[in-house]
Amino acid sequence: MEKTLDAPLAKPLGRRGFIRNTLVGGAGLGALATLPGCSAFGGFGLVDAIQRILFLSSERAFAQLLSDDGFWNSQVARLDLPGVIGSRGDVLSGILTSVVFKDRLQRAFNDIAYEGAERAAPLVTDAVRTIGIRNAVDLVNGGPTAATSYLRSSMGATLVEAMIPELGGAMRVASDPLVGRALDALVGVDVSRIASDFSRDVDDAIWRQIGFEETEIRRDPYATNDPLIIGVFGAGRR
Repeated sequence: MEKTLDAPLAKPLGRRGFIRNTLVGGAGLGALATLPGCSAFGGFGLVDAIQRILFLSSERAFAQLLSDDGFWNSQVARLDLPGVIGSRGDVLSGILTSVVFKDRLQRAFNDIAYEGAERAAPLVTDAVRTIGIRNAVDLVNGGPTAATSYLRSSMGATLVEAMIPELGGAMRVASDPLVGRALDALVGVDVSRIASDFSRDVDDAIWRQIGFEETEIRRDPYATNDPLIIGVFGAGRR
């Protein structure tokens, strides 16, 4: 038997005015997710609960990261300068004349990270839909980011590999001229290498944000108003 579980719609927001339905590969985070049914919680079980918390955690995470200045304003996902730039004092001294300009360059790279997150979002959602979950009891009873860690481990380097071309392209056409000056100053280092390194930073930031959202849901499952999440993760709390 199968049950159909509604995932909430992401509300329009962000520097482009909305998070597109194509955020999740054409289906939308608000699409109906068909999950395997079982005997507990009105036909849903622990596997469904793990998928549900991952849907909600990732939806909230990408709503933050794909909003205006989403990475920059996040308490957990803000990014430093790519390592190859941040570690090269000669590059920074050549283009930056004050702390203000360094912050501006850092903020520009946080803005570039948007392109990576936009590419990553549908991949995460598809993975949640199709992931084979083992030891659901352990994930329910695990640490505050147990489900997120399991999903990340299952996806491996998928997001990193998918984001490299997006981030590389975004660097080449960045609107802030400081980015171009920084890249030009890196003699012997091509944009593809920087994009590859930066994609790992963005990957880490995305998973930190998803893990943060999972932690918040586990801390107060009642705030979700989701009967399945409350039934599984709220037992004994109220």
